[in-house]
Amino acid sequence: MANIVPDSFKTDTLKGTFNFKSAAQGGGSTFKIALFTSLGGFSTSTTTYTGAANEVANGSGYTTGGNTLTNNGVAVASNIAYVDFANTTWSSASITAVGALIYKSSSNEAVLVLDFGGTKTSTNGDFEIAFPAATSSDAIIRLGDA
Repeated sequence: MANIVPDSFKTDTLKGTFNFKSAAQGGGSTFKIALFTSLGGFSTSTTTYTGAANEVANGSGYTTGGNTLTNNGVAVASNIAYVDFANTTWSSASITAVGALIYKSSSNEAVLVLDFGGTKTSTNGDFEIAFPAATSSDAIIRLGDA
């Protein structure tokens, strides 16, 4: 499986549902990231975070619903608009996950399903999601010419 961009995110972005401004840009929507032990229930039809049965269990450094993300804001370069998030860490955690869901916390609307490409584990240590560089060629969300 690869990363999934839900169809609802695509249409809702064009409807103005999501605001990716950073705090420095005047603030926007708050986004969270939840970890999952299986991505089998996700597809382009995914619309919301529901706290599915495959979410990593509470305890051992993880809380259901995941971490709040720090938004790096909206930028544009080389005719590509992009947004990215700061890395996020669950400290002193024992977690096993294969992927994650980024979602808008006020409405649980799905943004992006991340496939880690395999099982990732921390044992009483840091479980970190390192986002790519916030550039027009690397940022986690990019819109540009096809």
